[in-house]
Amino acid sequence: MRILQIISSGGLYGAEQVVLNLARHFPRMGHESQIAVFENLRAPNVHIAEAAAALHLPVQLVPCRGRFDWDAVARLRSLAESYNSDVVHMHGYKADLYGYAALRRLQTAKVSTCHGWVHNTLALSAYGVMDRFMLRRFDLVVAVSAEIAETLRRAGISPEKIRVIDNGIDVASLETAAPTLRRDLGLDSKCILVGAIGRLSPEKGSDVFVVAARIVVQQHPEVKFVVVGDGPERKKLEELTREYGLQGKLFWAGRRDDMPGVYASLDIQVQPSLKEGLPMTILEGLAAGKPIVATRVGAVKTVIINEHTGLLVNPGSADEIASAVARLIQDSSLRTCLGQAGRARVKANFSATAMTEKYLLAYAEVLKTRPLAPGNRGAK
Repeated sequence: MRILQIISSGGLYGAEQVVLNLARHFPRMGHESQIAVFENLRAPNVHIAEAAAALHLPVQLVPCRGRFDWDAVARLRSLAESYNSDVVHMHGYKADLYGYAALRRLQTAKVSTCHGWVHNTLALSAYGVMDRFMLRRFDLVVAVSAEIAETLRRAGISPEKIRVIDNGIDVASLETAAPTLRRDLGLDSKCILVGAIGRLSPEKGSDVFVVAARIVVQQHPEVKFVVVGDGPERKKLEELTREYGLQGKLFWAGRRDDMPGVYASLDIQVQPSLKEGLPMTILEGLAAGKPIVATRVGAVKTVIINEHTGLLVNPGSADEIASAVARLIQDSSLRTCLGQAGRARVKANFSATAMTEKYLLAYAEVLKTRPLAPGNRGAK
């Protein structure tokens, strides 16, 4: 098969990591792959294209001037036709809308992965309404959790078109990475560092993490906290940090390109999300052997088994997060046991290889009803 993935990116987050992992593993399994990334006029956000190029993965930029650019539609159609695509796989509402417009008259299989718009304000916006309407016309819609799959069904998408495929990660790079974040923050190698990683948007619960940090610091003033990631909530969250007097205690590291080194720098990881699918950050943290405190949302509980591979708390409860973090601060053996068990679970069940195999099987089901593109008759 020849597989074209399309994404409009806001950084290097979960969806982007899925795209990169698929693009790396498709050729290893006998298929061809290319990535198309929107280069938006006001905010280019081409970090994923840069990451793909660094990995020597075929990638194309698609300039986009505004909210709906028919030239961008034409470029996508031309790219899909010239690449002789069998499958075009969209990630995110913008890719869905542009991709469907570009492919509506082509026989190419149309696939979308829903990474989580059902959990944020986008779901209620005009874009969310259009996306749900458009997804009904796709050949296959992948949900990254059972919760998202149920929301897609309620949105009118045929159950026969929906598949649940867990996110998967490349474990090896996370097992052996050297710490890089402490040095950049000027922190002593012996201090305990607690981190939260993810986009700074309301549903991620970063404000709850700040409140929890304030509680923990009152009991353990030597502990440091860090938030890695960027997003629309950053300014407000930094103001909250100053309001609570957490300067020098809680650091805002922004977007990082050395994530294996970031995970290696943490002693404890917190996932404070209020709503979620299956966060890549949890899988990556577990693969790095980190003890994780996470909220009971989405598919998190399918990965974090309470008291075995991590500690689960209720969403929105800063007190529960603070209590779990304090427990881990005081018990180094528990940190080690949770980290080891979590790593073993991810390696066994959430690898990038397993994820890619599931996507390829799903593509094959769709392609049973249509021929491969001309020239690909001998493809695997």
